[in-house]
Amino acid sequence: MNPTPCDSGLQVVSIEARDLPDAWFQLVYHILDHGHEYTIDRGSYEGQKRLEFDYVTVRIRYPGTRPLLPDIPPAMGIPNPVAEGYLEEYLPLLMTSVRQPGEEYTYGQYLEPQIAEVIRMYREDGHGTNQAYMTVGAPETITYKDPPCLRGVDTRIRYGKLHFMVYFRSWDLWNGLPANLGGLQLLKEYMAAEIGVEDGEIVAASKGLHLYDYAWRLAELRTMRDKVSPPRP
Repeated sequence: MNPTPCDSGLQVVSIEARDLPDAWFQLVYHILDHGHEYTIDRGSYEGQKRLEFDYVTVRIRYPGTRPLLPDIPPAMGIPNPVAEGYLEEYLPLLMTSVRQPGEEYTYGQYLEPQIAEVIRMYREDGHGTNQAYMTVGAPETITYKDPPCLRGVDTRIRYGKLHFMVYFRSWDLWNGLPANLGGLQLLKEYMAAEIGVEDGEIVAASKGLHLYDYAWRLAELRTMRDKVSPPRP
């Protein structure tokens, strides 16, 4: 069931993708070969299993290409990991500090003031800076039951385009990644328009990009492979 472990240390996987659906498909495909299978001791779904990259980076050259959501051929009978219309509901969670009852935090409570400052910084001070970094979380979030997964959104304007470099400490590949990257892409488009530059690339990294065991068979079906599930009669 478990892909062959790497004897020489961490497996660092790097993927080049055309757009968001291509990035999602490639990551689902490659995690079946490069994922480490383990039981969750602490965190979401304790006691269940994950298949997880040791460390992965994905460069997405044209993340603004529509559609933003994964491509699932209808004949496969697999529901899209992200429901239609969800991105439009998710975007305010990235851009505003409004929290719903029971929520410990939202990404927006950290990002909202920083988004405005990054836009101001580029517009008034110029594009030649490495200081336009937006932090998610605070030291006390280490005590939360579920600390923020997204930890930082770095930005760069180069070649007349706004680029995002993002880091996730933990990241659900099946439906978390496409929703998060879709929302971040919409945010990037908004910020680029406000600054007055073109929309650019996304480079994302994580040491915790994973598939929960419920999604293993779905990943096999989508990629038409048979890698991690036990043999079926």
